[in-house]
Amino acid sequence: MNTRHHDVLIIGGGNAGISLAARLHRYGVTDIAVVEPKDHHLYQPLFSHIAGGRAKASEAIRAQSSVIPPGVEWIRDGATGINAADTTVALASGDEITYGHLVVCPGLQLDWDRVPGLAAAVHSPHGASHYEFELAPKAWTLLSSLKSGTAVFTMPSGPAKCAGAAQKPMYLACDYWKEHGVLGDIRVVMDQPYPTVFGVEGVDEELNRKIAEYGIELRLNSELASVDPAGQVALIRDNAAGTTEELRYDVLNAVPPQSAPDWLKATDLPAPGDEGGFVQVDPETLRHVRYPNVWSLGDAAGTTNSKCGGALRKQTRVLAKNLVAARRGAPLTEKYNGYAVCPFTVSRSTVVFAEFDADYRPMPSVPRVPTWKESRASWVVDRDVFPRVYWNLILKGRA
Repeated sequence: MNTRHHDVLIIGGGNAGISLAARLHRYGVTDIAVVEPKDHHLYQPLFSHIAGGRAKASEAIRAQSSVIPPGVEWIRDGATGINAADTTVALASGDEITYGHLVVCPGLQLDWDRVPGLAAAVHSPHGASHYEFELAPKAWTLLSSLKSGTAVFTMPSGPAKCAGAAQKPMYLACDYWKEHGVLGDIRVVMDQPYPTVFGVEGVDEELNRKIAEYGIELRLNSELASVDPAGQVALIRDNAAGTTEELRYDVLNAVPPQSAPDWLKATDLPAPGDEGGFVQVDPETLRHVRYPNVWSLGDAAGTTNSKCGGALRKQTRVLAKNLVAARRGAPLTEKYNGYAVCPFTVSRSTVVFAEFDADYRPMPSVPRVPTWKESRASWVVDRDVFPRVYWNLILKGRA
């Protein structure tokens, strides 16, 4: 077993880990290492566009080596455990790393097995999920080929990365079917586990308007209980009524339940009793409440905000400045305010832009500008501007 040390060790080489490493290096931290086993880096917001036929898969992937910031070491390995009391991280290779400060941001795991039959269903000829990069193109193949029948879209309860993304391919597909004159022959069902379509004032009204326009059957307080992939039957549970319904489908696009990685759940970093396994941090400073040299941001952090890239962009700046201050023994003055954003692609050329706080209250970046209204300009920002900002600025710690 080899043991080495880094001043700042970051677990996870996704958006959170790379953008934070780049920003810390810009702030003068010189000994930074990122633990990431995958050889590719994904821009997840494009997955919905891929599943809706509005982007190519090649646009959402780059070599991991190309996004590692200069001056930052890439440890191509996976974390398997953390002993915060001893300041050590165990790796899949058997090696061990000690650290001065640890940032935990490995993202979420997709818990396919929590819904019986779901894993088999999305790999069957009639199922897909745009939450898996490899399955997103398949989703569009199935949706664009459908001329009649039933299409079912599902969203799980509990934490999820950009939960609103569950709806996006549905609107893109409906607009496509409308353009090709077959929407009237397709039954579209959306299962939403919460009492409203999203939960943000103004945004709900716009989404409900589009749902009515497309003739979508919106099932509130409902979620997928199990799937029979051979029979193409989804069992839908109405959580409010306590009843279930068997729904036969021709296409199923499902979003799986999600949680922190199992290895992270097994550490003492989550709050006691937190079955999701999220790192217990102060939601404003993003510092661990029990270990002052442990931090977390993004999907694996135990914060109350919606888990999305827009929230992460705010968190990265806060955590970087606070970590630099902590290294100097200075007070932590930066505070994350709970901001989150979700661009809903409600047609093949328009977007409803939802900006909100941790309590789902509207929080527009530009006051008095109704960004929650369906807009062509918002589409351009989401589809064309944001990917360029991501690859060229965010991952370089400059946005």
